[in-house]
Amino acid sequence: MAKRGKSGGRASRPATGAVDVSRGGRPGVPDEGVYYIDTGDCELIADQDNSTGWLLKINGVMSSHIDLADPLFLDFEYMRWMAALIESRWPPSGTPSGAATSAGHKLRGLHLGGGACSMARYFSAVYPDARQVVVELDGKLAEYVRGWFDLPKAPLLRIRVGEAREVTETLTAGTRDFIIRDVFAGAVTPRPLTTAEFNQHVKRVLAPGGLYVVNSGDAPDLKNAREDAATIAAAFRHTVIIADPAMLKGRRYGNMVMAGSDTPLGEDPQLARRLLGGAVPAHLWDDGQVRAFAAGAPVRHDPPVES
Repeated sequence: MAKRGKSGGRASRPATGAVDVSRGGRPGVPDEGVYYIDTGDCELIADQDNSTGWLLKINGVMSSHIDLADPLFLDFEYMRWMAALIESRWPPSGTPSGAATSAGHKLRGLHLGGGACSMARYFSAVYPDARQVVVELDGKLAEYVRGWFDLPKAPLLRIRVGEAREVTETLTAGTRDFIIRDVFAGAVTPRPLTTAEFNQHVKRVLAPGGLYVVNSGDAPDLKNAREDAATIAAAFRHTVIIADPAMLKGRRYGNMVMAGSDTPLGEDPQLARRLLGGAVPAHLWDDGQVRAFAAGAPVRHDPPVES
């Protein structure tokens, strides 16, 4: 869910095996139309403002944008905020501080929620040696996306079909530098991906200095965002929130980017300037502001296991 939305997990609907029920499009070639997938349907839409751009809807919800000519173009503002935060932690080679931080290390990323793989494609361009895994619930969607959008091949970018929590629980400890949670069922992240117990699995999988970044969507009452923030703050010593002022003040329905780490976040002044300089200027809240925002909100937990 986002401005121009974002979706990950979908409600199940029987698939019929038909492809492109509107215009006779072909899997493997971007072509406008509606396609049946394992969890319902997706719609591929040509971007009227960008001759090489494509929009992807999943079960009627705007999910992703891809520019086939430019993997560095991110149409959704919350994705640009995520990119800025991760690049602040690991400056790419070619930037003033990039050589020292990237020398001898291949960045390892895990994306929970696939969509069109916009973020993974972006980071493959920014960090050419990165190793990334995208976890996507819908196998047919993953098949279409890999064909339509010419994604980097394994081992640089692998798409693993499965449920995000189940996959995360199977991963080896200390094997990911960053984990991005961007999974939605309609407008809501599935609760099993928002609990304290799941956050502990994320912490286990992250390497020292690793970064957990989430797309937290909410209505103006910000109840969900406060609970998300409280749960992340309970798990991680250092946190930040990135959002535009209207969202932070509860004036609209939209997205916040939240992050947690075992090492300090958001201290680079260039990050704050980059966020303010975007098409949708965003503010960066430090750990103290995040904890004040979350004060009084409950930490989410898994339901009790029935004996």
